[in-house]
Amino acid sequence: MSQNPGAPAPVRLVLPATSANLGPAFDSAGLAMALSLTIDAEISHIPAGPPLTIEATGRNADRCARTSNNLIFETYRDVLERAGRTASPLHLRIHNEIPLGMGCGSSAAALLGGVMLANHFGSLGWNLRTCLEEACRREGHPDNVAACALGYMTISAVSQGAVTAATCGEGLAWKLLLALPPASLSTERARALLPVTYSRADAVNNVQRTGLLVAAFALGRGDLLQVAMQDRLHQPYRIEACPLLRPLLPLAGSAGVLGVALSGAGPGVLLVVEPGADISDITARIRSAAGDATVEIIETTITSGASQSPPNPF
Repeated sequence: MSQNPGAPAPVRLVLPATSANLGPAFDSAGLAMALSLTIDAEISHIPAGPPLTIEATGRNADRCARTSNNLIFETYRDVLERAGRTASPLHLRIHNEIPLGMGCGSSAAALLGGVMLANHFGSLGWNLRTCLEEACRREGHPDNVAACALGYMTISAVSQGAVTAATCGEGLAWKLLLALPPASLSTERARALLPVTYSRADAVNNVQRTGLLVAAFALGRGDLLQVAMQDRLHQPYRIEACPLLRPLLPLAGSAGVLGVALSGAGPGVLLVVEPGADISDITARIRSAAGDATVEIIETTITSGASQSPPNPF
């Protein structure tokens, strides 16, 4: 497509998948994974054309290509409308590697991507932290969005609308395995399964293990993860809706497997694996424990946060 000389330049965004909670750190911790949503965007100059056109490849390409109720574009348009700017029509080329509806942060990547597109094409002058806070406000909790923006293992909290976050785990060579059942689970349904109140014992259990979790990633202490990834606030209540969780939890601490937890709200399950572990052996044990030789297993690694090219000049 030809570009108007006065229009903002095309932009590429690369947004990583994320696994939130990591067991005990409910709504506060997330891990960026080397599976990405890549968006190449430019202003569309089709005369009287639609506000959005999309070319999509990769995983769930048919769903990513939908222009109606598209989370990326709806976020882009809403941010600009609230800022008093006109939302120009866009042409997007999307390549997706993130499993949808599996607890891998697909909505967080889409939200952050939409905010970053609004910032770029609307010349809002926001830095990444402001984009993060806007996406967090829309997501309702900071864990996935903060990890998607900042990368690695990110622990985050919201206070009066501001996100305070810190990252650790850069350079860790641990491998990650995602075990995915055939059916997805919506975040809304997964949250509806949780109780309104918890006992003091359950709260203390998770406070203790969240502290260990941060130490494990900060210090590279894989030996802490078997205990550190245990949870009593959300996994026990989601286990019936996440069929792989019950059979896979006992693999934590077995040969090569450092820790096991529900990935986000599920139903995918995250396994953190030693760098030199025999992945084929662990994969076989996952399928044996699940009683299903067709379980999809994705191998990935810990990665950095969102990137933009050309970089945001502000």
